[in-house]
Amino acid sequence: MMASGRLAVSFILAMVCLFIVSEYGIYYAVILRCYWPDSDSHSDVRALILSDTHLLGTIKGHWFDKLRREWQMERAFQTSLWLFKPEVVFILGDVFDEGKWSSPEDWEDDVRRFKRIFRHPSDTELVVLIGNHDIGFHYDMTQQKLERFEQVFNVTSARILTIREVNFLLVNSVALHGDHCPICQRVENELYKLSDGLNCSIQGTEHDDHCKNTDTFAPTAPILLQHYPLYRVSDAMCTGVDAAPMNERYHQFHERYDVISQVASRKLLWWFRPRLILSGHTHSGCEVVHENRYPEVSVPSFNWRNRNNPSFILGLFSRSDFRLSKCFLPEERSILALYCGSGFTIALVVLGHLKLFRRPLHFTILGKHKTL
Repeated sequence: MMASGRLAVSFILAMVCLFIVSEYGIYYAVILRCYWPDSDSHSDVRALILSDTHLLGTIKGHWFDKLRREWQMERAFQTSLWLFKPEVVFILGDVFDEGKWSSPEDWEDDVRRFKRIFRHPSDTELVVLIGNHDIGFHYDMTQQKLERFEQVFNVTSARILTIREVNFLLVNSVALHGDHCPICQRVENELYKLSDGLNCSIQGTEHDDHCKNTDTFAPTAPILLQHYPLYRVSDAMCTGVDAAPMNERYHQFHERYDVISQVASRKLLWWFRPRLILSGHTHSGCEVVHENRYPEVSVPSFNWRNRNNPSFILGLFSRSDFRLSKCFLPEERSILALYCGSGFTIALVVLGHLKLFRRPLHFTILGKHKTL
């Protein structure tokens, strides 16, 4: 084979290797550093929690932006499933970026792409919660948008999912506006019924007169999952590499837009007394404790479009305890640096073999010219 032919083959092989490392291998290399929390129990519920995937639509989504970010989420999700094999995956809302605007045709396309990206084995349950970008903010939320989301993902706006006596309370926090709109009132009524049944089960009074017509649940405090965080003034108390940037942490949150209202927060805490709250929406990480008793973890966005260092949570849940571990994905700028650095090195090697850097070099020794 001629030298030019060998050079061409070597160049192609180098580029293929660079692509495989950057688009496949790096996900394994980074996510392998993650781990399930320590636990002595083999009966814990193994859950993977992520949030704010924001699949782009046709209005704001450029085709290359879609391609790049959706590929990132697909590789990260599929790699995580293969490595950790969770029995349940929770996505805390804002699955789509333009669900609130999508036409029926665009909605079908968004759903198709979602099912491809987040495909999962039959022994893994996927639970999707409702976010404001999925059905609209409260002022834009309609029964039609809510129903099409609920039908596709087999969810309701308020329910308790029980897995091995661990209660997961799933809430449509977009409907917790407190203005007695038909959807809001229905969700609040359903939450009250769930709290009544759960409290009867915990107190062991299922057979009392006021508990006879309530549902029965495992007698344990629930894990509350929803899209909006409970009320907090700002992210000023949040720390960590995935917290909001310093110039944003002290921005005051608006009730019913950035967080649910103080009234709605108090109702959820009073009715259910959850042992943990998991939320999304802010795209940044945060850990707070409400009323010195109820811990809340805000899960950052899973999408490069919203942050450079996406992450997810690995959680072990038992009847009386929970343990969490955060797992970071490859950073977008790291992959770009890998492409640029490796591409530059490959280019130098190719140019060197083409003898562009091997011209005669002249230098002078004691007034005599030598040529190398």
